[in-house]
Amino acid sequence: MYRILICDDEKDIVRALRIYLHADNKDYDILEAYNGKEALELLKQNDIDLVLMDVMMPEMDGIETLCEIRKTSEVPVILLTAQSEAEDKRLAFQLGVDDYITKPFNKIEVAARVEYQLKRGLWRSERQSQQKKANLLQNGPIVIDDEEKRVTVDGKPVNLTPTEFSILKLFVGNAGTVFSLKEIYKRVWNSDPLGAENTVLVHIRHIREKIEIYPAQPRYLISVFGYGYKMEKMD
Repeated sequence: MYRILICDDEKDIVRALRIYLHADNKDYDILEAYNGKEALELLKQNDIDLVLMDVMMPEMDGIETLCEIRKTSEVPVILLTAQSEAEDKRLAFQLGVDDYITKPFNKIEVAARVEYQLKRGLWRSERQSQQKKANLLQNGPIVIDDEEKRVTVDGKPVNLTPTEFSILKLFVGNAGTVFSLKEIYKRVWNSDPLGAENTVLVHIRHIREKIEIYPAQPRYLISVFGYGYKMEKMD
């Protein structure tokens, strides 16, 4: 069920919009506010899928409220405006409004624009979810969130230094591939690996201490005699 917040200082308009949105057996959960401050408080307390809000309101108008909403949320916002408020429309689009409905309302237009923005919000959420997945690298119980620079093993967070993170990312992103110490240094430090083997060995030891249950008998980051190291490929 979609949850819609209607905000207008005129209760008759809020009531009419509720009736419009419940037409055609639409099963929306409607929340009501009568000024911008009330709307912001309801947004803090609830998961809202769409905001339908008047521009001209006491205490905090729709433009001010939109500005506050956009500081923390990408929830779709449709503003209700009189025909004469063209400058408000221009400003609101700059601030991130999604759509406008001009008074007096046409109930079919209201329902159609709301439905479209709800679908658009769903597409946006799905796209963000796909982008989030694209930023994840996983090999068995080891998960790397490249965007947040976060690592978990068996669901537990692991604190790595930036260099350790880069080394582990190299191995997890190329599970099963053997890397020599020189290759690791060149890829992570992006410089001449001459005489840098000990530096790499120290970092690998530290990584093992953080991700392995028994660092002396590693399950994940293993050595390949005579060649280097690899991340054991796991399902």
